[in-house]
Amino acid sequence: MQNRRDFIKTILAGSTILAIPPALMAFSEKNSLKLVILHTSDTHSNIEPFPANDTRNPNVGGVARRAGLINKIRSENEHVILFDSGDIFQGTPYFNYFNGKLDFELMSKLKYDAATLGNHEFDNGIEPLVENMQYAKFPFVNSNYDFSETSLNGKIEKWLIFNRGKLRIGTIGLGINPVGLITKSNYKGLIYKDPLTEGDSIAKMLKEEKKCDFIVAISHLGYDMGKEIDDKKLAAKSRYIDLILGGHSHKFMKTPEIIYNLDNKPVIVQHSGMGGLYLGRLDFTFFKDNVKMKSELYTINN
Repeated sequence: MQNRRDFIKTILAGSTILAIPPALMAFSEKNSLKLVILHTSDTHSNIEPFPANDTRNPNVGGVARRAGLINKIRSENEHVILFDSGDIFQGTPYFNYFNGKLDFELMSKLKYDAATLGNHEFDNGIEPLVENMQYAKFPFVNSNYDFSETSLNGKIEKWLIFNRGKLRIGTIGLGINPVGLITKSNYKGLIYKDPLTEGDSIAKMLKEEKKCDFIVAISHLGYDMGKEIDDKKLAAKSRYIDLILGGHSHKFMKTPEIIYNLDNKPVIVQHSGMGGLYLGRLDFTFFKDNVKMKSELYTINN
């Protein structure tokens, strides 16, 4: 006989689960609300599709195709949110030439709602990042970096709230430890803080004080990072986070993973790969006492 966790994984394989979040929902069975969350990560300046002669991903990806799919989903659904989990920069000559300006301009045209910072956003240093942020018509969120001694001070949000119908979606951003990943001079003045402590504390505030119904962590911590805090540890050791949209590990997850937190409540973990090859989609239907979810990972092609 399956235990509850195995049962959820079995249903998840069919792209549908039933989970009860630690929020108080003001919906009845006849008055539910559907929310679609779209997710990218580690796009690495892949503006065009991968070449037709690419041995692994021939003619897959491309911002124009992603835009078409996103626009179609938005036309079919009332409440949609689009997030990115960082490492927008670095990987093609488009970054070498435009230094991130083009990436931010195109993400703005796609109407991203928010993004967090990956380690490659600092490849040219903080000042060039600040300079190019003027082309980003969407907010950046990071909850565990202290930017007070840098020119990024006041330009990165600690948390965000998105209202979709009756829903209040609290959003935090979590960044990886820069030591050993980023040249020291490129993040001078930035103070790294424990993402679990900082993230769950803000998530608690968003739920208890700001009355958010659902907490999303846009994470660039990685999936399985050994001793470092990562998305798996964050899910297991937190109390107030409901969904983790991860990056850094370039991990493709056809279906999300369910990890139980310290209060034995389910936390959904989803990664959508790298290079703009895929678009992750999570559909949530909120009822009075539970949330129904289904997931899909779209391949970006013709």
